[in-house]
Amino acid sequence: MPEGDSVAQAAVRLHAALAGRPLIRSDLRVPRFATADLTGRTVLDVTPRGKHLLARIEGGLTLHSHLRMDGAWKIYSPDEHWRGGPAYEIRAVLANADHTAVGYRLPVLELLRTADENKAVGHLGPDLLGPDWDPETALSNLLAEASRPIGEALLDQRNLAGVGNVFKSEICFLLRVTPWLPTGELRLPERAVTVAKKLLEANRDRPVRMTTGLRNQRLFVYGRAPRPCLRCGTSVRKANQGDGSRERPTYWCPRCQAGPTP
Repeated sequence: MPEGDSVAQAAVRLHAALAGRPLIRSDLRVPRFATADLTGRTVLDVTPRGKHLLARIEGGLTLHSHLRMDGAWKIYSPDEHWRGGPAYEIRAVLANADHTAVGYRLPVLELLRTADENKAVGHLGPDLLGPDWDPETALSNLLAEASRPIGEALLDQRNLAGVGNVFKSEICFLLRVTPWLPTGELRLPERAVTVAKKLLEANRDRPVRMTTGLRNQRLFVYGRAPRPCLRCGTSVRKANQGDGSRERPTYWCPRCQAGPTP
């Protein structure tokens, strides 16, 4: 599941494969940009912004993509078979003489002027893994709606950018509160920001996401229902959280985490 850490890793891979080389093939398989031709232009850099990817291209253009739940960019050598999925799931192909980057199942793919990137990512809060990280602003954003459940507030990219559903559940476990606790009731709200930053930083370069520090157990609660809590042995619980249109599976330990539950 792509979150800030895995998106940052994808940006590193794409940058290493594409930056500094002219494109010999470009194929954007979305109706609005199907006729766009980037062949001959050099990719300048690939930068993550929260859970968004910005590939900046010679001539003042940026290819903006968002992976959401199951999108992916795969890198192949020129003679390598593409294995990321069936051809009908491909949304973008960018190739130079050494590598081919193929974007699969990309729900967001748009070509815009680099000067207009704010139209795509300007709404985002401070990026947990970015140069604009500002913990005070992130905390202020989280506390702006005191009655909002902390799980929903952490997922709102306008508050702080990079937390996804896995980290949401893990952060709440480490805070010892349920994801349904109103943000204004957090005893030490600054810890939410500190823990989020610590977890994403720790996983920026890890091939496998880990929050526990335990050798054989990667995550405390996410995906573990109804197995026992690693801390107390109580069965981990699962329920959906969200506004109905975007409910997300959420995990918590009913003994270790205080606060309301569904």
